This record gives sequence, C-alpha cells and structure tokens, in this order.
Amino acid sequence: MGIDNGRVRQMWHLLEPLHAVVYYAPQVFEELGSLGYETEERWPSYFALRAAPLGAPGCHRVTSAFYSFSPRMVAEHVPVAWDVAAPDTVIAARTRGVDRAYRAFAGALTDGPGLAEAAALARRAAEAAPTGARPLAAANAELPWPEEPHLVLWQAATVLREHRGDGHLAALLTAGLDPVEALVSFAAIGAAPVELFASRGWSEDDWAAARERLAARGLLEADGTATEAGRALRAEVEHRTDEPAAAPWESLGAENTARLADLLGPLWLEVLGTGLLPAVNTLGIGKV
Repeated sequence: MGIDNGRVRQMWHLLEPLHAVVYYAPQVFEELGSLGYETEERWPSYFALRAAPLGAPGCHRVTSAFYSFSPRMVAEHVPVAWDVAAPDTVIAARTRGVDRAYRAFAGALTDGPGLAEAAALARRAAEAAPTGARPLAAANAELPWPEEPHLVLWQAATVLREHRGDGHLAALLTAGLDPVEALVSFAAIGAAPVELFASRGWSEDDWAAARERLAARGLLEADGTATEAGRALRAEVEHRTDEPAAAPWESLGAENTARLADLLGPLWLEVLGTGLLPAVNTLGIGKV
C-alpha cells in the first residue's frame, strides 16, 4: 500500500518544528552573534543560516529560492551576510547551535535509542528525496552527514522540509501565483492573520495590488477573503505540494514511515514545549 497525502502532511508537521528550531533557538543566535551577525531580530541570521548551503548567493538567487520574501527585504540582508562570515563558517556555527539546542530541549532523549533509530530512518528518507529542480533541498543534501544521531535527524529534517518547500514553489508557479499573490491568497483562506505576513517585507501597496489581481481572476472577494474558486485553487496547490513530497516516504515504506512518526512524537512535544516556536505561523508547527 502506498503513502497517502495525509501521512505525507503528518510527516511534514512532525519534522518542521525539529528543523525550524534553528531559526529561533538562543543557542543558534549565540553562535551567529559570535560571528558578528545582528541577533536582536532574527532576519540577519535567518538569511545567513538558510542561504549558506547555496554557497555565497546574491540577492537575486536568494529571492528566487526563498520566493515569498520581498526583493527589497532580501537585498537588506544579502549579499552583506557574506561580508560578516563565509558560508562554510555559518554552516559550522549552525551545526554547533543546533547541537546545543537539541541537547537543551531534548535532554536525555538526545542520546537515547529512540532518537538514534529516528535519525537512521529520517536519513534514509532524506537520501531518497529527488533533488532535481529543488535548489535548497539539493544544497542541503550535498552537505556531509554529521556523526551524532540528533544532528543527523536535524539535517534529514532540513533536507526533507526544503524538498517539500521547493516543490511547493513549483505548485505556486503552476497555479499562476507570484510571491506576494501566494501570501495574499494564503491569508485569504484564513491560514494565518494578514499581519503575520508583514514579516516578508511587502509594502501595503504591494499587498493591495496583489489583491486586485486576484480579485480580477475571481479568487478574492471585495473584503479580501477567498472565493470558492480561490479556496479550490489553494487546495490544488496543497495537493500538488503533497504529491511529489511523497517520494521519500514511498521509498522508506509505509511501515517504516509509521514507525518514524511514532518515534518523532516525543521530540515534537519537547520542542513545542520550549515555547521557542511561534504558536501562530504559516508552517507545519504545532499541528498533527
């Protein structure tokens, strides 16, 4: 029996928080701060941490790969990020930070047999993830694997979430949604408050123009909420995201995927219990 989309979505929801801790953990901020990055707000370190596996990309390449961020916002942080530290230095610092963060929130679980088994299964799934036309997944998949199981688990979670994310961008393009339209249409179905998307750097004029374009396509009501057609299009985007994201789990197999889901549960609860991750978000954080 194959892997259905419900299981694919569940694995994303379980792995996303285990990956996303890198952008919120104080231990990672300390490591990046020691390199000279500004850490009073998270975006200078975010762009460095996420883009470093790509090498030393400029703002055009980061804008393309990240998609949902305003080019103006990206230009504030890239390529100046590489004036602070080289990408290899950033990657080493993020590994140290993740190591410390996992040991802090997972405690005794870090060195337990359950985590080691989860790491091995997650790595098998990550190594089976196709990386064609998936730049962020490919860049992270190319990095050497660490030895410690908790770091193997984090790297596998990172490859798998970027694999899904790259596929999501393809689904948005297929749906004819540009970066700001993607956010506006997502907010329109009630996925998250409109205010939350201000963090992506789009101006009020950008947002209003995108609303007008979507309304002209019959996807938005006058009040900014999605029409039936708008909801159907977003549902199709999610379906088109889930379908190719199933490949790693098909390779791992239904039984092993179910086993991994069970093993990830305690870690998922531990990371959510830290309160580090935002309760209201546009990601698979805090959902089952």
